Amino acid sequence: MTEDNVVSNQNEDEGQEHEMTFMEHLEELRWRIIYIVIGVLVGAICCFIFIDFLVEEVLLLPAINSGAQLQNLKPFGQVFLYFQVAIVGGLIISIPNVFLQIWKFVAPALETHEKKYVLAIVSFSSLCFLTGIVFAYFIMLPLTMDFAAHFGSETIKNEFSIDEYMAIIFSVMLAAGLIFELPMISFFLTKLGILTPDFMRKYRKHAIVAIMFFAALLSPGTDPVSQVVLAVPLFFLYEISILISKITQKKS
Repeated sequence: MTEDNVVSNQNEDEGQEHEMTFMEHLEELRWRIIYIVIGVLVGAICCFIFIDFLVEEVLLLPAINSGAQLQNLKPFGQVFLYFQVAIVGGLIISIPNVFLQIWKFVAPALETHEKKYVLAIVSFSSLCFLTGIVFAYFIMLPLTMDFAAHFGSETIKNEFSIDEYMAIIFSVMLAAGLIFELPMISFFLTKLGILTPDFMRKYRKHAIVAIMFFAALLSPGTDPVSQVVLAVPLFFLYEISILISKITQKKS
């Protein structure tokens, strides 16, 4: 047996040794989830330090600006509210760590030249999510609360439960963050060979109709202005997704 054959056999043996079993994958997944939970808890502790500022100066601001009246209807409602704000805030703060742990879990399935882009992908994914959060807070939530506070008869006073109000705040912000992940979804589907830029261009008109439908569904009002305000970023995200799909396809 030649020296080259010996080296080749050794490399094959090492590859087999490093090939993870199903149980090892489960163990790896468990540790990644633990790291994500730790990151969320650390973020929640940081948020709890500034909890009064987050509640009074940030989360209640859309209601204050719209003139909406908020009520606490439960004996320990504000206690649970503060913990809820800390946990959701911790999740938002730790979102880069969440994406990092997800990518580390799928890293063994990546090729060597793909692993060096992990940091860039994690950064871009985090930026997309946080951009969605910012868009929801400064654009969607003011429209939503203004519509809710002034809709209906003037003889009926619109007063909202604080837990229902926070549920709207969190759902809108997290939903926007996920929607803004559309470029990364395009990247994944293209890498898997499911999506192509030609397919997205071919069905662009259908996508526009779908975008307008979702904009009308998510829009707090019936006026076309608010619908356009919500639809325009989705148009840009779709075009960016086509570009990312094209670049990904070329590098595959």
